[in-house]
Amino acid sequence: MGVRGLQGFVGSTCPHICTVVNFKELAEHHRSKYPGCTPTIVVDAMCCLRYWYTPESWICGGQWREYFSALRDFVKTFTAVGIKLIFFFDGMVEQDKRDEWVKRRLKNNREISRIFHYIKSHKEQPGRNMFFIPSGLAVFTRFALKTLGQETLCSLQEADYEVASYGLQHNCLGILGEDTDYLIYDTCPYFSISELCLESLDTIMLCREKLCESLGLCVADLPLLACLLGNDIIPEGMFESFRYKCLSSYTSVKENFDKKGNVILAVSDHISKVLHLYQGEKKLEELLPLGPNKALFYKGMASYLLPGQKSPWFFQKPKSVITLDKQVISMSSDSESRQEVPMCTDPESGQEVPMCTDPESRQEVPMCTDPESRQDVPMCTDPESRQEVPMCTGPESRQEVLMWTDSESRQEIIMYTGPESKQEVLVCTDPVSKHEDSMCTYPEINQKLPVATDSEFKLRCTNPEIKQEDPANVGLEIKQQVTMVSDTEILKVARTHHVQAESYLVYNIMSSGEIECSNTLEDELDQALPSQAFIYRPIRQRVYSLLLENCQDVTSTCPAVKEWFVYPGNPLRHPDLVRPLQMTVPGGTPSLKILWLNQEPEIQVRRLDTLLACFNLSSSREELQAVESPFQAFCCLLIYLFVQVDTLCLEDLHAFIAQALCLQGKSTSQLVNLQPDYINSRAVQLGSLLVRGLTTLVLVNSACGFPWKMSDFMPWNVFDGKLFHQKYLQSEKGYAVEVLLEQNRSRLTKFHNLKAVVCKACMKENRRITGRVHWGSHHAGRWGRQGSGSHRTGSGYSRSGQGQPWRDQGPGSRQYEHDQWRRY
Repeated sequence: MGVRGLQGFVGSTCPHICTVVNFKELAEHHRSKYPGCTPTIVVDAMCCLRYWYTPESWICGGQWREYFSALRDFVKTFTAVGIKLIFFFDGMVEQDKRDEWVKRRLKNNREISRIFHYIKSHKEQPGRNMFFIPSGLAVFTRFALKTLGQETLCSLQEADYEVASYGLQHNCLGILGEDTDYLIYDTCPYFSISELCLESLDTIMLCREKLCESLGLCVADLPLLACLLGNDIIPEGMFESFRYKCLSSYTSVKENFDKKGNVILAVSDHISKVLHLYQGEKKLEELLPLGPNKALFYKGMASYLLPGQKSPWFFQKPKSVITLDKQVISMSSDSESRQEVPMCTDPESGQEVPMCTDPESRQEVPMCTDPESRQDVPMCTDPESRQEVPMCTGPESRQEVLMWTDSESRQEIIMYTGPESKQEVLVCTDPVSKHEDSMCTYPEINQKLPVATDSEFKLRCTNPEIKQEDPANVGLEIKQQVTMVSDTEILKVARTHHVQAESYLVYNIMSSGEIECSNTLEDELDQALPSQAFIYRPIRQRVYSLLLENCQDVTSTCPAVKEWFVYPGNPLRHPDLVRPLQMTVPGGTPSLKILWLNQEPEIQVRRLDTLLACFNLSSSREELQAVESPFQAFCCLLIYLFVQVDTLCLEDLHAFIAQALCLQGKSTSQLVNLQPDYINSRAVQLGSLLVRGLTTLVLVNSACGFPWKMSDFMPWNVFDGKLFHQKYLQSEKGYAVEVLLEQNRSRLTKFHNLKAVVCKACMKENRRITGRVHWGSHHAGRWGRQGSGSHRTGSGYSRSGQGQPWRDQGPGSRQYEHDQWRRY
């Protein structure tokens, strides 16, 4: 994460950048300086997960009760000294950072292979040096913090930009995280979570001003340095030869510094002594070997500019402004909208150029058409000066256009240059405060360029005076930008739930049709258990059908959802293209408006019916409704798992139910002291598999309008890794149910009731759960490891009886349309 080599450089070469501070003292100083203002720390939660997860055991699926207790202590400590915490979580992966995401996931796969090799060799948990966070930790941490009453937000792009923006705009005490990008952003102070001592509230503050002093740079130079060194957007190899040249000409190389430290010093020296000489006189592409990477480089630079900020490295010197004669021509016959789209004519080319018009203000925003690409590109108009700045022009002006929009709707960047006018303008919108800011101003006009972009929905053509809530504008945006869902009201509801961290993956599916799931502790050498990515895929497919309502009747014409799910054998070169799967809901599938917006009591029944249909368990509705909370959702998940995977046996079912029942009567301290006899690799996989099922429940419950309380399937209420491991080992050895239930009679009745519900529901699906003793040692089940290239024989077939055609297809190119993974 962050800038390549900068973390090590700060620690070894420039330790004076790091200053020990105390949060209690900083808060008192902040209150005296800003009376009536609560000291607030913005927390990059994704950076803090490893710090927060303090339980000794991590291999068994997660010690969730212990983890919840640790989070509570963390919050209490800051609250006690009057500090408010705002938590930000990553809501999606930006396209520019997908390669880096894939690189880390593949690295994690190698680490997971080492973990399972260690478990099989030593039958114990590896040391903390091989620590791997439990599956679903980020998802459930959001809900844990909300349960603790904390303000928790989920980003609409990578969280670091929103964290830095929030910290700057709200005059926060600082940012708490572990990402060197926070040294680059010109925002509030940056504090290290890894150095935090919770008892004393001491930590390390990393000072960007002192970093600049050491490097001979100013704060405005740091984005340039970050991009030349490489970050999550700019590949490290892009400027490798350039850095080598800087190092070769650098005269102050110090032998006691490491190579990366010297490279940072050399590049900084080049910026301060060479690039500064031409600053304002020459453009960066004339000073740097950008080549074909020019657009990517400028986007990398712009990614560090917060709302209202500008960079001195974007050189602008306008010499001429093209004006266009306006001729209003109606482009729309829509009798409802009555919206006119005017045209403007280029006096030189004679080409008509469409414009966007606000139906209320009647103000026009001209569009210009690229004669080669035939694409319409908007223009920015200053409402006061009426001065128009085209985003592209005809071939006579020889203007070059660099234009891109952040894939997840948070940032629009337009850059255009003209070799004759020497004109460059970089503009960026503010996703947090919901207004537009120009990153650059015309020094001779001394006037900001308004950016015509709706930060809520990526509208490329709006008038600055138009209200954000204008439904005409929202409708325009949906048609132009969002292809998965056309209902703007529903999309707004999904977006609100996403930002408030109340849902999981729903908005991603509806807005971009692309989702991801990180690594899970799965043994690639174990052919008997399938990957969680495939087990829960039919559920996701039915959710796609529900969320993409226009696809419910004709699934074959519905666009596939792009799934970046990590599983053994998947090289992640491309996403899996997964089509929606039709489902049958008693009484018909209700619309999202009914499920999400209708508050009538009887709608709750339809919500539950829809949820069970997503699991394809409508026939078990009556049995499940008889189960008490919080075991209703837990039983639903167990039924689905045991119907779906034939290699799960009666002993596994006993272990799952016994741990859920015993968990209810155990304190956190009892769980801390619990120690399984040894670690079993299969039990490790089953623990992670169940937790991934709980995250799937979060997705389905969110999509169906929350028929169940989220607390019913939060893991600290129904699952404990060590406890499950203990019950699994006991069950595998053939211990009686009474022993599994710790001789508790009241639990015995509940156990048999829950077991009966699961077994009866499975029998309806022609799935009889048997004990392992009935298998025979040869039994491998009907599942093979997807994507591994291996083939099971004899018992491998699907519900449709057509075999498992996915075996011979390379991951990343498959299009999944049918429920091929369900047993028959």
